[in-house]
Amino acid sequence: MEQEIIHSNLPGCSATETPDVSLDYSLSGYDYILPEELIAQNPVFPRDSSRLLVVNSSTETAPAHHIFRELPDLLRPGDLLIVNDTKVIPARLYGSKSTGATVEVLLLEERKYNCWLALVKPGKRFKIGSRIFFTSKDSAQNPTTLTATVLESDPGTGGRLLDFDVPDGKPLIEVLDQFGEIPLPPYITSSTAADEQYQTVYAQQPGAIAAPTAGLHFTPELLDKLGDRGIHQASITLHVGVGTFRPVEIEDVTNHQMHQEWIAVPPTTVEQIRATKAAGGRIIAVGTTVVRALEAAAQSGDLQSFCGQTDLFIYPGYQWRVVDGLITNFHLPRSSLLMLVSALIGRERLLNIYQQAIAGKYRFYSFGDAMLILPGF
Repeated sequence: MEQEIIHSNLPGCSATETPDVSLDYSLSGYDYILPEELIAQNPVFPRDSSRLLVVNSSTETAPAHHIFRELPDLLRPGDLLIVNDTKVIPARLYGSKSTGATVEVLLLEERKYNCWLALVKPGKRFKIGSRIFFTSKDSAQNPTTLTATVLESDPGTGGRLLDFDVPDGKPLIEVLDQFGEIPLPPYITSSTAADEQYQTVYAQQPGAIAAPTAGLHFTPELLDKLGDRGIHQASITLHVGVGTFRPVEIEDVTNHQMHQEWIAVPPTTVEQIRATKAAGGRIIAVGTTVVRALEAAAQSGDLQSFCGQTDLFIYPGYQWRVVDGLITNFHLPRSSLLMLVSALIGRERLLNIYQQAIAGKYRFYSFGDAMLILPGF
């Protein structure tokens, strides 16, 4: 997909001025101010009644305003939606030290059998060999206990590698429902959402610590309508982890190192993508995690099936290989996700669109509204 520099209509920059391309690679170039009341605390019901801001990737025409359930009319027969079928696990656990002091653990990823990288609060007090004790949430009827031992520290995340002693030798992920909670992002502070509202309707593969939120807008009925219109669906798996939500912290974003996340792009999805492109259809990624997975699987120059880790970081100047269009939510300032979307339509133009969304009272972040970025051909 051809990348072009789009002039900004932000205050202080006229449409005839040359944009400051250096800001594309500067952390400060990805700032914007969001009124707190626009941070969505709960999802809408039904899911597909959220608002949808529609943008053409190659023109400066004003975004169009739609409702998400209108998506079948906004895409073309022959287009292919790629979804992320990861499932959020109850990754937040509360335990205690032998002294009785409370401990909070956020699981990030399994490094080997029942050994998980985790963020631990208060982390500085946990040296190698420290133990954490967990009791099942329903301790009155099911007094099962769980222990974890700190094996080592992880400089990259500031976390700890925890070795879990699971009753009956089971995999930890099989018993997490007894001990853990679904972790909502820290900016969601007053939600009444049920756990299933933070899962996509097509979630299948347990392993994520955050939802691929662009997919939260779909309902089974909407997926059926898309299929009836000849808009098909394929899946990848990217277990959303610290790489997706950890903020960029250095001013020169080209030096940012993404934390690796596990992905699987199956051969059947590769075949569907190739057939779609050969027939003139478009590949529409449902979420930035899908973008990362597909583009990572094509880094050799040709899309191939892939299973493993990726640390691909996409920012302006990226040469697109697979993805044509994108469905995405509105992202936090200074985030790698904002940079990824900027690589598709231009940073200044994206910030201008965000200002229009703010003026239009769109709801932001995980439980918020969505954008559809359509390819310009």
